[in-house]
Amino acid sequence: MKAFAELYLRLDATTSSNAKLQALREYFANAPPDDAAWAVYFLAGGRPRQLVPNRLLRELATQQAGLPAWLFEESYQAVGDLAETVSLLLPEQPNGSDEGLATWVERHLLPLRGLPQETVRERLPQLWARLDRPSLMLCLKLLTGSFRVGVSKLLVTRALAQLAGLDAKRVAQRLVGYTDLSHRPSAASYLRLIAAASEDEHIQRGGQPYPFFLAHALQAPLEQFDALLGSPAAWQVEWKWDGIRAQVVKRDGQLWIWSRGEELVSDRFPELQALGESLPDGVVIDGEILAWKPGTAGIAVQPFALLQQRLGRKTLGKKLLAEVPVVLQAYDLLEWQGEDFRSRPQHERRRQLEELVRQYPLAPLLLSPLLAGDDWAALGRLREASRSLGVEGLMLKQRDALYGVGRTKDMGLWWKWKIDPFSVDAVLIYAQRGHGRRASLYSDYTFAVWDAPAGTPDRALVPFAKAYSGLSDEEMRRVDAIIRKTTVGTFGPVRSVEPTLVFELGFEGIALSKRHKSGIAVRFPRMLRWRHDKPVEQADDLTTLQALLG
Repeated sequence: MKAFAELYLRLDATTSSNAKLQALREYFANAPPDDAAWAVYFLAGGRPRQLVPNRLLRELATQQAGLPAWLFEESYQAVGDLAETVSLLLPEQPNGSDEGLATWVERHLLPLRGLPQETVRERLPQLWARLDRPSLMLCLKLLTGSFRVGVSKLLVTRALAQLAGLDAKRVAQRLVGYTDLSHRPSAASYLRLIAAASEDEHIQRGGQPYPFFLAHALQAPLEQFDALLGSPAAWQVEWKWDGIRAQVVKRDGQLWIWSRGEELVSDRFPELQALGESLPDGVVIDGEILAWKPGTAGIAVQPFALLQQRLGRKTLGKKLLAEVPVVLQAYDLLEWQGEDFRSRPQHERRRQLEELVRQYPLAPLLLSPLLAGDDWAALGRLREASRSLGVEGLMLKQRDALYGVGRTKDMGLWWKWKIDPFSVDAVLIYAQRGHGRRASLYSDYTFAVWDAPAGTPDRALVPFAKAYSGLSDEEMRRVDAIIRKTTVGTFGPVRSVEPTLVFELGFEGIALSKRHKSGIAVRFPRMLRWRHDKPVEQADDLTTLQALLG
């Protein structure tokens, strides 16, 4: 545990990728395989479910520190991170346990899940007393499921590849699915990550998918497309679907469905299991799972909010399955007849995908249509119609592109040419402190619009969205100063402020919602700009949002 806590501190103390890479290499070179297995899991994005409720942790920490509850809460608001707050308030233990990360996770932490609260109350103080401060903070982050550090999965991949003398793409392939909740890290699984390359590795993959190839955002003006991209004839153009990116893997008579986040989601989409009965073995399809209106000609994609209902339920009832049916819009073929197709050009993979769909015309499997235009202006006009069709814009894929790993340009290019976001001018009415490096700033905001148009008597502001991204650090500090001066009330950690600030908010989608006071929910809200030029009275109202619903 001490070694991993030391690694965490080294990674957290620098922004240098080279320094982080060196720290990772040194840790993996010296860590026992079972400890390294769990370290890879956490560093690559593994998020085990929370083991102990935050409320119980707060109560125990308050008692152990001998503090009144209000002082603990003030400390938490100042620090901004529960694990760090508790580790700072508890008495320091200079000589901590020498047990490794795997022992702590498997023998001490994971067994806490599901225990009666009284048992947890007895065990936790005993465990905390065995840890020095850095290890205690790490332990608490694992208990709360809030472990995060500034390391990308790509950096972990590079560190392992350098350690083992392997191609990073091979390690990336082996890491796919490693952080799924169903996977239990072990010494054996870690040793497989860094094992020497073998010729039969591909056929031993079982239901494992491939690393996803990701697109770059295209934001250049249309008049620059010819110089930047050349002729449209060199590109495969498709709709940018608004669904769940997925790979469907059929091998050994079984079907697996993986999300882009490398989670196994087969149980969320039982109607796609029909593909397992008809598709031949040795097939991997890349595509988009969409909520689809059955019996409709052309594009019948339903709002993403409906699809989210399938992910947010523990069980899928017959009613929900009937109301929100799904299809797979297939747009790439990564494996055919057991052969890895990723090294073949885009147009060849597409041709074989079309042949597959022709041979196996299955109800939940659709072929993502190709779009055509004589020039970029014509394709731009198609893009402008995206929102009315329920799609997000266009995908541009080089016809000769190979299927790469992650967001890379060394094997070809995919561009996502998305439509401009919805936007409204809204008023900041509530603020809350951020977390981590923003713990001392009010950086999380609630925004409102007017409930009626200008000129309406007694109109009021109604909250409709929360946002925390989009401002520069300097703008954030200026807003924080204004919030402190214009506070009119506090509700726990939240400040109610005098409505003086207007921001242009951007968001990707909008839908009716019974859960929100405004009756409207927006998707991925963020601040586009601070409207210094607009008084509060001229901010938008609900009729503007309602018009966007159309």
